[in-house]
Amino acid sequence: MEKVILAYSGGLDTTYCALYLSKVMQLEVHAVTVNTGGFSEEELAVLQQKAQQLGLASHKVIDVTEAYYDDCIRYLIYGNMLKNGTYPLSVSAERLVQAMSIAREALAADAAYIAHGSTGAGNDQVRFDGVFQAMAPRIKILTPIRDQQLSREAEIAFLREQGIDIDFAKAQYSINKGLWGTSVGGAETLTSNTYLPEEAWPTPLTESLPLELAITFGKGQPVALEGATFGHPALLIQALQAIAQPYGIGRDIHVGDTIIGIKGRVGFEAAAPMILIKAHQLLEKHTLTKWQIYWKDQLSTWYANWLHEGQLLDPVMRHIEKFLEDSQQTVSGTVKVLLEARHFTLLGIDSPHDLMSSRFGKYGEMNNGWSGEDVKGFTKIFGNQVAIFHQVNQTVHHD
Repeated sequence: MEKVILAYSGGLDTTYCALYLSKVMQLEVHAVTVNTGGFSEEELAVLQQKAQQLGLASHKVIDVTEAYYDDCIRYLIYGNMLKNGTYPLSVSAERLVQAMSIAREALAADAAYIAHGSTGAGNDQVRFDGVFQAMAPRIKILTPIRDQQLSREAEIAFLREQGIDIDFAKAQYSINKGLWGTSVGGAETLTSNTYLPEEAWPTPLTESLPLELAITFGKGQPVALEGATFGHPALLIQALQAIAQPYGIGRDIHVGDTIIGIKGRVGFEAAAPMILIKAHQLLEKHTLTKWQIYWKDQLSTWYANWLHEGQLLDPVMRHIEKFLEDSQQTVSGTVKVLLEARHFTLLGIDSPHDLMSSRFGKYGEMNNGWSGEDVKGFTKIFGNQVAIFHQVNQTVHHD
């Protein structure tokens, strides 16, 4: 039997894929679950039980939580990246890292096929296909759900015919949880004029008492929370998420252009990503020059869009990542954040690289590095070309 490596989440679509590939196509199915920090130990145990029920050749879990941060998330922090100024690219980044892990497994197993459970209506099909084509071009891609255009009911009927009666009671909301946020999809996100109700959010709002936190960055990376270190930034993100998400912070709906050309909406809750991005951005305002910030913004916006469209493997992304990392050499210090119900406030920063140093003057009050005459001369020269333009073209009337 020929081998197929299946990207397996344990949901209805990938369960159907597993049985179809095994029973109908007569392939040796090896299911692989890529954990990007969204599965608990209990959830992984349930996933293992489901896979065993299917009688597959094998099932394994690959934990890439730390690699996900190292290879992707840290650049999203460096660039303060929010798609359309709103969305921290939670699923966009996660799918690419998962696809890369699956491709490596297929290559290592010398598999004839590689499979995923994406439908034909979303972004993920492009992300998975694109990565597989780039990393494993000689391995054929199988996509039973997309190719057969199956309804949920048809999938369940097939599984029952095969003796599998796993309860796939349709939840009202589709939830995808990872290290960099949780996406929420439902009836409200399929329209343009409704918002998700309170019960749709995976994490209930249970905290309301104000809480002040100190987040320390070292060269752009979060390294400590309230003075405590965690061994790896991914662990800090998880700790911050556990503290902040019960405040209902980081909830929103992203509206944007999909890769396939249609508009789409998706809800998300991402307390830790939103706090870290905004805290990091504030620290940069104090520690970088205006032109460093300007060019970072240009490249970061482009990088975020290209990543969202599944192009993380484009070599130009490595060039931008080098720029982003190099820009972080002085982005070190501590940011104070106040958490309150449904929002947070950045209180201030403390950094040895703070360019708002009183040694050089206090904005709006006094200066230590120049005189009034210096400013007069500077202003005359600085505005000279604009003044010449208006005088030559007589565009400004003089009394």
